[in-house]
Amino acid sequence: MIWVGHRRREWGRNVVLKSTTAVGHGMSNDSEAEDANGTTGEQAAGADAGTERAAEETDASGGDETEKGGLQEGAFVELDYTARTVEGGDLVDTTDPEVADEEGVDADREFAPRTIVLGEGHIFEPVEEALVGHEVGDTGSAVVEAGQAFGEYDEEEVRTVSKDKIPEDDRYPGAQVRIDGEEGFVETVIGGRARVDFNHPLAGEDIEYEYEIVGEITDRQAKAESLLETLLDLQLNVHFETDTVEEERPVESDADDEADEEAPEGVEADADGEDDEPAFETVEVEKESLYIEATQELTMNQQWMFQKQSIAQDLIDYLGVDRVVVQEIIEGMGGMGMPGMMGGMGGMGGGEEDIEAALEDADIDADELAEELGEQ
Repeated sequence: MIWVGHRRREWGRNVVLKSTTAVGHGMSNDSEAEDANGTTGEQAAGADAGTERAAEETDASGGDETEKGGLQEGAFVELDYTARTVEGGDLVDTTDPEVADEEGVDADREFAPRTIVLGEGHIFEPVEEALVGHEVGDTGSAVVEAGQAFGEYDEEEVRTVSKDKIPEDDRYPGAQVRIDGEEGFVETVIGGRARVDFNHPLAGEDIEYEYEIVGEITDRQAKAESLLETLLDLQLNVHFETDTVEEERPVESDADDEADEEAPEGVEADADGEDDEPAFETVEVEKESLYIEATQELTMNQQWMFQKQSIAQDLIDYLGVDRVVVQEIIEGMGGMGMPGMMGGMGGMGGGEEDIEAALEDADIDADELAEELGEQ
């Protein structure tokens, strides 16, 4: 069985701080200071010259510790990988269609390189750390220990419950059940009790990733499309626009400013001696927007339904836009009526001649029909 879906984590940005430490030597008295100055002047001069040479060598080699090559945090990386348990070699996840076919994984899934944003917890931390500094085309492997993957195995998570909490069809060893909001697997059913293991199926397993860095995405639209596909498993149409929108902003009057200046320290003053409601003004501002074309698949996507706000905020942060607009487009019917509705027999309100022609085709006498309707 393939287990897909990594735990999402938020990781802070790493900041490299450089500091220069100065060491000072205190003198106990003036004579010692004079002796020190007399005996160490040449040494100090030599030390200064050595420091200058070291600085020149550092500059020549471009030795700024904060400058790093290769992929860094925030990069949009296309990654091909296969993850297996270290102990048994069982498949955990893969983006390789050949591996999926060999393992008999659901063919309905699309297997292709996955887009991740380095440093944003889209994949386990040890894998991210292995990718930082590498280039497109590099391959490698990384082991994620159980504690950083799906957790250590906890014996206390194997609990005894009433079998009445388990549907009759699921009262057998190995059945996956949901009890009181927790997912678990039935171990045994004896009498009126059942033992259920609520550990993750991969708890206690170290996971090894073998990966290839397929590419780096730099185009903003491609970033948006690939990220949405990774998060929602949907291919959606997106575009960027700069919109002029109206905003309500508070207004500070000159009278308020003067009153604040004249008020004693620590006392808030009001120009009229009363607490006035804040005034607002409508201003026009430009906002860069990411437009996402809504589809039926998006509307019904559970991930989107439950995490819409979080996903939109991620897009705003990663792409540097001001807002996300989900736009529903309804296409016209092209003049085609629906059967059983007005217009289904040749147009809306086809006129008296059209009705008579239709009655004639159906072999119905219009006068007789009118008389019958009049009698009713």
